Amino acid sequence: MRKDLGKKPALFPMPVLMVAAYDEKEKVNVMNAAWGMICDMDKIALFIDADHKTTKNIQAVKAFTVSIADREHMDVADFFGIATGNKMEDKFERTGYHAVKSAHVNAPIIEEFPVAMECELAEIVETENLYAVVGRIVNVSADEKVLTEDGKVDPAKLNALIFDQFQAGYYVAGEKVGQAWNAGKELMK
Repeated sequence: MRKDLGKKPALFPMPVLMVAAYDEKEKVNVMNAAWGMICDMDKIALFIDADHKTTKNIQAVKAFTVSIADREHMDVADFFGIATGNKMEDKFERTGYHAVKSAHVNAPIIEEFPVAMECELAEIVETENLYAVVGRIVNVSADEKVLTEDGKVDPAKLNALIFDQFQAGYYVAGEKVGQAWNAGKELMK
């Protein structure tokens, strides 16, 4: 029997994304964003508010990185979602984490997070119902420890965090249960 739960953002899983950008003085800010997704082969859309410090930085500098948070760095990933750069000047510095400038865009790569998409600002979409920052992915870099022998990211090694909007929990993705574009082939006959 089904039960009505009311209006809820009932999508699971959601990614745990670390969005990083410099301000005009190259000061690093990072935020935790679960509402983001790939929207083309070379684009990512982040559904974040205009008033975030990171959003303001992206608008000013026209570049950002998006990293995948992992189990090992869950505490800092969560902190980046709790603390706001608008009120906490030393938000990034408090973590003791390290940022290096991307060789491809004017944005910081947070070294502790294993996979980063380096993006140029493509556009900001603002309508009555939507505010989205769209980035053009220029490069993806990954720590070798999460790669397979043939150089692809291995989800089992990545231990990517996923967010549960039902109970505000973090989970880890990783178990492969099938092959995409193959699991449903029998139904094509």
